Amino acid sequence: MKPSIPIDETHRRPTAQLEVPPRLLLGPGPCNAHPRVLQALTMRQVGHLDPCFLEIMDEIQTLLRYAWQTHNEVTFPVSGTGTAAMEATLANIVEPSDVVLVGVKGYFGHRLVDMAGRYGADVRKISKPWGQVFHLEELRQALETHRPAVLALVHAETSTGAKQPLEGVGELCREYNCLLLVDTVTSLGGVPLYLDAWGVDLAYSCSQKGLGCPPGASPFTMSPRAFEKLQARQTPVANWYLDLNLLCKYWGRDRTYHHTAPINMNYAFREALRLVSEEGLEQRWQRHQATAELLWDGLSDLGLECHVKREFRLPTLTTVRIPDGVDGKAIAQTLLHDYNIEIGGGLGELGGQVWRIGLMGFNSRPENVLLLLAALKRVLHQ
Repeated sequence: MKPSIPIDETHRRPTAQLEVPPRLLLGPGPCNAHPRVLQALTMRQVGHLDPCFLEIMDEIQTLLRYAWQTHNEVTFPVSGTGTAAMEATLANIVEPSDVVLVGVKGYFGHRLVDMAGRYGADVRKISKPWGQVFHLEELRQALETHRPAVLALVHAETSTGAKQPLEGVGELCREYNCLLLVDTVTSLGGVPLYLDAWGVDLAYSCSQKGLGCPPGASPFTMSPRAFEKLQARQTPVANWYLDLNLLCKYWGRDRTYHHTAPINMNYAFREALRLVSEEGLEQRWQRHQATAELLWDGLSDLGLECHVKREFRLPTLTTVRIPDGVDGKAIAQTLLHDYNIEIGGGLGELGGQVWRIGLMGFNSRPENVLLLLAALKRVLHQ
């Protein structure tokens, strides 16, 4: 039988070897991975139940607990990008009619609202202008009014570059008998985080930002208080793939097959966490802060303003106001095409108003800041 799909001359040509441009990724993520992380990604595979890989899984959990400063037993990477861990958090903790209070101050607060609603939550919102943060008294008033089962906050809002203070919020949640859920996607590995000390019950993140790893592993952690709520559910977890009752049997002592884990991605993730441990958390946080301040001072010298007040700025991601009369998208395209430097544009309400500059993980280095500032100065003058 002849093939039913014709093969033209283009299809007959040998496929070219894959080539990608040497981009410096200074957008909202992903960032460039450390060479050691990329090397780990290329190691030979073993099976996902091989004793060697099971040992690697244990090491990943130990290192991840250090990075998050938690003793939570339920701490491991979900197989998928950061949104998978975000969904796992809500799928497991939300039961139909649970009141979930979400602090919305950017794009990813809205995503939490959308996801929680899909799992049947009675979603309530408190809102702030994009780039601002919530204060303890505002949160207290909202908890008093809504009496939620879960308070969800974005610690590092990737759309605005604002860092939500968390000190005292956990105590407040315990006073009102609710769980504290925190998005740490753009803070883990680059911004001080003390989950146990701050009373955080649920947190999720990603691999490709502050941890400096390619996307594909989604850190997740759950406190004993949150695990009790999971065990007391009256309805099954609606998402089979993300059901922690099943995942914990694979990542826990039972080692029961659940899915085929991305072997090489976990090699890379382990190496990224090893780099965090080798550098030390405090030193890593200080490096990110110092690099960000170098950027902020340089932007000021160029006459550019940051969108967020300095005291609430993320050192991992900076939103820069696009000057009046400047085509922000054209500037970003010129940086990409002429200098191989990627920066991001605004999301949602900040679309067309800001650039988003990421300095995360391996990319948070002075030489990258100086290179970007020099290229940005040249392009703006053009």
